[in-house]
Amino acid sequence: MTTTATASERRPTAERPRTAVVTGAATARRLAGEGYHVVLAAHRTDRIKELADEIGGTAYTLDVTDETAVAEFAGRLDRVDVLVNNAGGALGSEPVADADPAEWRRMYEVNVLGVLHVTRALLPKLTASGDGTVLIVSSTAGHVAYEGGGGYAAAKSAAHALAVTLRLELCGAPVRVIEIAPGMVRTEEFALNRFRGDRTAADRVYAGVAMPLTADDVADTIAWSVTRPSHVNIDLLVVRPRAQAAQHKVHRT
Repeated sequence: MTTTATASERRPTAERPRTAVVTGAATARRLAGEGYHVVLAAHRTDRIKELADEIGGTAYTLDVTDETAVAEFAGRLDRVDVLVNNAGGALGSEPVADADPAEWRRMYEVNVLGVLHVTRALLPKLTASGDGTVLIVSSTAGHVAYEGGGGYAAAKSAAHALAVTLRLELCGAPVRVIEIAPGMVRTEEFALNRFRGDRTAADRVYAGVAMPLTADDVADTIAWSVTRPSHVNIDLLVVRPRAQAAQHKVHRT
């Protein structure tokens, strides 16, 4: 008789350690708190080494757009139970008529091909775990476009399509595919990178919004989704701050 693991049974223990490969400090802390051995992969190791030491995890330098480097990274891992694809970002806010193709290409490489490289490389180990989870952090921009966001919306739409397709293709396999689509999240770097270091422009995005989402809010959502019982798949979870009723509808004071 086939049984299904409960949420508590899915949580790792000292006798039953599980490994989660993630990017993002807040997510790493939350999953470490759930008992996972966390492997942090990022382009700049100096930003994750201290955190890895703090939570008893492992830090790897990895450019997710480098297919060869990703394959080498996957070969170093003995086991993978959870993959959180959280690398991404937006560049520019120009209309399509004035868009920089190089920035669009970079967004596609990180937000889409990066997810493809890491997921494809780790899928055999996720399947071999007998109870794997692939989680893709997309964006509400991948579901509703907006002026000035064409390149980012296109990339995140592709990430959404990747998640949906992968879920169909893995139907019957012991791997869940989860998509988390955050709305307005205020982080230290997202808007600043998008506006090429222009602090004034970056701050304008959140002006008058009392409580945008934080990285911790998204990490909490990810951890909750990952720790559901094995038979429960959170196909798509959209999470926004209360002040954001829709992509174009934000309450500002």
